[in-house]
Amino acid sequence: FGHKVRRVAESDVELGMLGTDDKVEDLRPRCPVVTVMGHVDHGKTSLLDAIRQADVASGEAGGITQHIGAYQIEVPSGDKITFIDTPGHEAFTEMRARGANVTDIVILVVAADDGIMAQTVEAIRHARAAKVPVIVAVNKIDKPDADPQRVRTELLQHEIVVEDMGGDVQAIDVSALTKQGLDTLLEAIALQAEVLELKANPDRAATGVVIEAKVERGRGSVATVLVQRGTVRTGDVFVAGAEWGRVRALVNDRGEPSESAGPSEPIEVLGLQGTPTAGDDFVVVENESRAREIADYRQRLLREKSATAGARGTVEQMLSAIQSGEADELPLVIKTDVHGSLEAIRATLEKLETSVVKPRILHSAVGGISESDVSLAGASGGIIVGFNVRANPQAREMARRDGMEIRYYSIIYDLIDDVKALLTGMLAPELKEEFLGYAQIRQVFNITKVGKVAGCMVTDGVIKRGCKVRLLRDNVVIHEGSLKTLKRFKDEVREVREGYECGMAFENYDDIREGDQIECFELKEVARTLEQVQQEASAG
Repeated sequence: FGHKVRRVAESDVELGMLGTDDKVEDLRPRCPVVTVMGHVDHGKTSLLDAIRQADVASGEAGGITQHIGAYQIEVPSGDKITFIDTPGHEAFTEMRARGANVTDIVILVVAADDGIMAQTVEAIRHARAAKVPVIVAVNKIDKPDADPQRVRTELLQHEIVVEDMGGDVQAIDVSALTKQGLDTLLEAIALQAEVLELKANPDRAATGVVIEAKVERGRGSVATVLVQRGTVRTGDVFVAGAEWGRVRALVNDRGEPSESAGPSEPIEVLGLQGTPTAGDDFVVVENESRAREIADYRQRLLREKSATAGARGTVEQMLSAIQSGEADELPLVIKTDVHGSLEAIRATLEKLETSVVKPRILHSAVGGISESDVSLAGASGGIIVGFNVRANPQAREMARRDGMEIRYYSIIYDLIDDVKALLTGMLAPELKEEFLGYAQIRQVFNITKVGKVAGCMVTDGVIKRGCKVRLLRDNVVIHEGSLKTLKRFKDEVREVREGYECGMAFENYDDIREGDQIECFELKEVARTLEQVQQEASAG
């Protein structure tokens, strides 16, 4: 009609990106996406490994990731199930929340010998927030001290009523070690999936979610994507969060190359221009210019967000530093193998921050440690932390030359404990006063070249040479200083106990009178802990 199209707002570049809603007749059944959750060490990964070995079609399907692992198995009936494994450590809260948001069913693994723990409760909360059905797998029933009934009773406190007790939540006793109850668990999943009637349209441009992202040598940025609708094929142009790319190759959960991936299928995507954030959306778009446009707009948004956060922080930091007498900072450069671990480490380190000392993350990213990381840490006197990654030879040489410290970790607990220890070491010790004793001045002597000396009787405790003293007159402190001399008869002594007489003289002070009281005390340095500082701050 001769009109010119003009954008009203910048965000219009995202309009229509997800396409139209699917028609009911286009929907096809899809397999369920099951997330395994539970407390650390309750046997989530062991249970999944046991299920994978029970899988007839794929047999042994490679090692499981220690991050969010996503893979598909085929049960004897021919149905497929996609599993997402989530870490149990409390630092991985965000990863667990993400796992619950992309899933259809949550399997809550509870150890029969341990019962419900902190992260079990957290997993229940995530499942409830995502409004997904829960199946309870009571693991480790082969252990002698296992009590599956106790687990069922404890679940009642968290409003989960199992079928045995008249509720609607399935609870299955399993053992990852003896493989007992695994078939029943798979049947329970199939039954729950049937009730949910899961459907998606495979004949459209794919949309999904990035479950994990990492940088691999020789492969570049790799994203594990769970396709939610449509089919992704080699050669498709896509946007993943603030990054875009063209699918160079697809690799399935067994490490085999694949041509395409449909709904509910986890797939590794190669061909990204940069590393997206775990939890980002994954959308196939029509052409490269559209993908670039969307990615540029999102990157700009992220830059503005970080710039405003930085600017706000500096003013606030300046004011709080003026008030609290400057907090000491521990500069850190953090590099990890995958984005989920990076998120978990950052979130946990932020919790260690106090008004006196705090970790300051100069730079955090996915990938190996490079020269730029070493020079950045060197410029601010920081420490380089590598989680499941190593420094390249040039960076190692540079760190050795500049005397920089590179610390490698593979367990998040160790990393957090070390940073905690470093921060605790930065805390100035607390000076505590320890009361020693009282002495009463009975007589004052004037001695030439020495000045006034007090003849005293120790009335309480002990007086030590070199200790700190206060002179009290009518219970009012009129002087605080140090002892110059402490004598018994003519001899200089180390200490005088209660009931004995002694002679005392003060450093640079001689306004002493009969009847005055002398209070003796010592100052001791006591190491402070981060917990103490946090408690003081909350009490203040």
